[in-house]
Amino acid sequence: MGGAKNYSFFAEVERNFDKAAKFTRFDPGILEQIKACNSVYRMKFPVRINDKIEVVEAYRVQHSHHKLPCKGGIRYNINVNQDEVMALAALMTYKCAIVNVPFGGAKGGIKIDPKKYTEFEMEKITRRYASELVKKNFIGPGTDVPAPDYGSGAREMSWIADTYASYKPGEVDSLGCVTGKPITQGGVRGRTEATGLGTFYGIREMCSVEEDMKKLGLTAGLEGKKVIVQGLGNVGYHAAKFFYEGGATIVGLAEYEGAIYDENGLDPDKVVAHRKETKSILNYPGATNIENSSEALEMPCDILIPAALENVINATNADRIQAKIIGEAANGPLSPEADAILLKKGCMIVPDMYLNAGGVIVSYFEWLKNLSHVRFGRMDKRFSENQNTQILAAVENLTGKKVTDIERRQLSHGPHEVDLVYSGLEDTMIDSYHEIREMMLQLGTNDMRTAAFVVSINKVGVAYEELGIFP
Repeated sequence: MGGAKNYSFFAEVERNFDKAAKFTRFDPGILEQIKACNSVYRMKFPVRINDKIEVVEAYRVQHSHHKLPCKGGIRYNINVNQDEVMALAALMTYKCAIVNVPFGGAKGGIKIDPKKYTEFEMEKITRRYASELVKKNFIGPGTDVPAPDYGSGAREMSWIADTYASYKPGEVDSLGCVTGKPITQGGVRGRTEATGLGTFYGIREMCSVEEDMKKLGLTAGLEGKKVIVQGLGNVGYHAAKFFYEGGATIVGLAEYEGAIYDENGLDPDKVVAHRKETKSILNYPGATNIENSSEALEMPCDILIPAALENVINATNADRIQAKIIGEAANGPLSPEADAILLKKGCMIVPDMYLNAGGVIVSYFEWLKNLSHVRFGRMDKRFSENQNTQILAAVENLTGKKVTDIERRQLSHGPHEVDLVYSGLEDTMIDSYHEIREMMLQLGTNDMRTAAFVVSINKVGVAYEELGIFP
């Protein structure tokens, strides 16, 4: 990343905050409180690896306590630093407010390269980190609820839940101390694909507004829109898959080893299968290879989805971006300079703090499931099925016509847990998009990021005002 040494992710978040704060009515003191990270915990702890003792550096930042618990992922990466963890914690506060999830923002980080450790060593590091959080009361179903992030997944969350439970014997809600767990350990169906699916729902809703599409010189709807996705990790792969199934044409896919482009369209599943077989997405049949992965961002398309790293679109390449819609599936993929250049060109930038909120929305559902101790749909699935079957039978008797077996299955089935999770995610992404759009119209701007920040500052500010400030 060019100029990475001088780049402060947290300063960039503060810059965006200040830009939006001008459009709000709050006292400067309240704004200062919303902006600040409330608690920053930097720790170092020893772990025995083979016959040596390694000292591991790690963080947990709670940005805001206007709602509890705090919520945010744990990043396992050798480049983890305090600035990044603070920035991501702040974004979590604003993200939760935008999508009406009643949590304060938090984030964690462990400064290691996960590839260098065995599963047993990873478990030792994770459990030790979890025990440090327990000791300082930085984790708990009503305090602070971590989740997966880069380098971590369901496996690590399961270890954390078990460590927490061993410190809090008999705490009936202990599984709610962390989300993103395996289904067997209190996880929720639909969590894995949540961020990619939320990205799809957000962009689909934006493309459905005819007036906005007309301004961009595009037709309404996703059908036939050309999409490039950068990053084929969990978020990028699922976003590409749902766009493909939703009728868009995936013309480009980029990964760190290079990128491929085919204006006739790519099937993400076939590309992933090719990559498994050959260890690279390059040389995919019928597609053009692009050796330098970042050049794929500049290829012709309607919608560009950066779903990999921070700061990939910056002052050096922003003016060469051809997409009219940029959907930030990654955290912070556009620098402020890139933002300004692309907005001037008339592009629509759908900001990360809204678009990649699918993960925290479904984490919220998982937390609710853990507190209620019952699977979604368990109580009413069969009831809905029986009722739908009776309605269908009545309609058939009245009309004298029979539906087909496929129609019967579709019309009579009761909701599974995953159906309810998808439904809640879709509804949240649609409602939140229109809140942001309304604010854009009020402000008379095409800057969706500033509108999203204003929406979120208003919600957090009102929470602080109504709570009152303790003397």
